[in-house]
Amino acid sequence: MKISLILLLTAFTLYATYAQDARTLYNTNCAGCHGPGLLGTTSGPALIRTKWNDSGRDSIAHAIRKGVPGTTMVAWEKALNDNQIKALTDFIVTAQHIPTATNTEETTLYKKTSDYTLKIEKLVTEGLETPWGIEFINKDSALITEKAGGLRWLVKGKLAPEPISGLPTVYLGTSTAGLMDIALDPDYRNNGWVYLALSKSNGDSQDKKALALTKIVRGKVKNNRWTEEQTLFEVADELKVRNGNRWGCRFLFDKAGHLYFTIGDMGLDMDSQDPGKATGKVFRINPDGSIPKDNPFVNQTGAIAALYSLGNRNVQGMAQHPATGVIWATEHGPKGGDELNILKKGANYGWPVITYGIDYSGKKVSEITEKEGMEQPVTYWTPSIAVSAIDFSTSPLFPKWKNNLLVGALAFQELRLLVLDGERVVEQEILFKSMGRVRDIKFGPDGALYVLTNGPDGVLRITPENP
Repeated sequence: MKISLILLLTAFTLYATYAQDARTLYNTNCAGCHGPGLLGTTSGPALIRTKWNDSGRDSIAHAIRKGVPGTTMVAWEKALNDNQIKALTDFIVTAQHIPTATNTEETTLYKKTSDYTLKIEKLVTEGLETPWGIEFINKDSALITEKAGGLRWLVKGKLAPEPISGLPTVYLGTSTAGLMDIALDPDYRNNGWVYLALSKSNGDSQDKKALALTKIVRGKVKNNRWTEEQTLFEVADELKVRNGNRWGCRFLFDKAGHLYFTIGDMGLDMDSQDPGKATGKVFRINPDGSIPKDNPFVNQTGAIAALYSLGNRNVQGMAQHPATGVIWATEHGPKGGDELNILKKGANYGWPVITYGIDYSGKKVSEITEKEGMEQPVTYWTPSIAVSAIDFSTSPLFPKWKNNLLVGALAFQELRLLVLDGERVVEQEILFKSMGRVRDIKFGPDGALYVLTNGPDGVLRITPENP
């Protein structure tokens, strides 16, 4: 009897370890597209499907091993061995019978951190369709973009029932395309200009084969309608791409009034090194779309005059240091090699020639991580956390965080505080996890931190419990 009990406990321990290893495999390799809870993201479908059962194990294992043609699901047979693929298959099958836990009934949560106990209020838990960017008009009102092409008002913490009408048609032919970031003109109170970044095609908005690329426009919102639209940046058809992925796009107005925006590499790695191609770059223009005379490539034959930097994979966050004026940027790596960089005029950030990234196949993207004439990151993350929006803390409600950097993550569903010493990261703290993919973060006029998530918790308002 005693031996049987020991065997039972040993078996239970081995199973628990196996299950934990499988979860780690999933979170490291799969959660970025399919979500930590297997509930799907904008990049990949949900894996919770009740029609899957034990008889579907072979098809699940085959999809992991060989990939799924015509989708973003790549083959993992070179990165994972047979035992790992079996563990992932078992994990997905078992998950079909485990109820999904949510926190949607709790509208206010508290999270203790090193400096503060954070009060986290869930302002919008339904009604938003994959929000992407947020900008505050005043202390009571903000505009929120939705990936599928919507623009919504957030008024006194509540979502206005009617979306803004008259928005431009957005290309949705690939998984990461859509309406992306939003920015307000530095002189918005007087001129009313609102800036939008959107994926735009020259054909069917759902056709994967259509030529498409990021387009930058500005317009005004009057009587809940988008009006007076102007195109500020759009490349010719010969520079657009088909079936592109990794679009970008993040905005930043610097203190001098220049508008920065980003375009991802669209899966065309080496084009990031070509100043005549628009993919894999950071751009700088004036608010009216004209080109600053001191742009670094403005006099280079064949280069796009709006270019500010090149060799970027997919910049997802930009923020200007409130004291030094230095611009910081976050950038997606593949399976590993997310970066935090200092943005410099005319700099080459190396993608894909140098990188700390690991490809989805498990191989190194490059055998070198340094090269003369190419920038090194301030820090990098491997495995990839799918680093996203950033903002410097200047709020009087959070004096202990002054001039430190807040960083969001998509795949890891995190908000991090990065403590800085000059241009070095000396400490990182995870403030919270698992409340949705953190898409945008902004300090509001009320001093609170607003976090835009692609999960059921929607818009979060964060303040110290006892400011």
